Amino acid sequence: MDDEDMAAFTALADPSVYVVTAAAADGQRAGCLVGFASQCSLQPVRFAVWLSKANHTYRVALAARTLTVHLLPRNRHDLATRFGSLCSAETDKFDGLAWREGPEGALVLTDALAWFTGRVHDRYDGGDHVAFVLDPIAAHTKAAADDQSHQPALTLHDAGDITAGHPA
Repeated sequence: MDDEDMAAFTALADPSVYVVTAAAADGQRAGCLVGFASQCSLQPVRFAVWLSKANHTYRVALAARTLTVHLLPRNRHDLATRFGSLCSAETDKFDGLAWREGPEGALVLTDALAWFTGRVHDRYDGGDHVAFVLDPIAAHTKAAADDQSHQPALTLHDAGDITAGHPA
């Protein structure tokens, strides 16, 4: 199979992208832009996010009990760029951002369209990415009166111009 054939197939799907944040007990915090994520079970409800092994957020997530998965509104490309193009090992991506502590010390971006926090249930190695399977414990979606609630979520196509910030 040609890699271009697979790229053409995935381009048709244009899934949402997510910002995943992690906080470890030792005070480390990190976050990254994620293009591979999906609900993976109905009963019990579970969601998997795939983190790159090259990403600093992956290393922090290994020590975290929970991860928070955020959908960004399409007009917040700036947040996607911050979490996708900067390296958490070199930059505090949360500095100057609106965020709050969520359940069990989770990091919640208040400008997200929606978010959920999940306890790490398991991890699966998939090659250069590892799936963190999450058991959701809390979720929030912006209220209908909020202007952002009427916006679509930022997609992989929208974020295609962002160059990954993790070390090569």
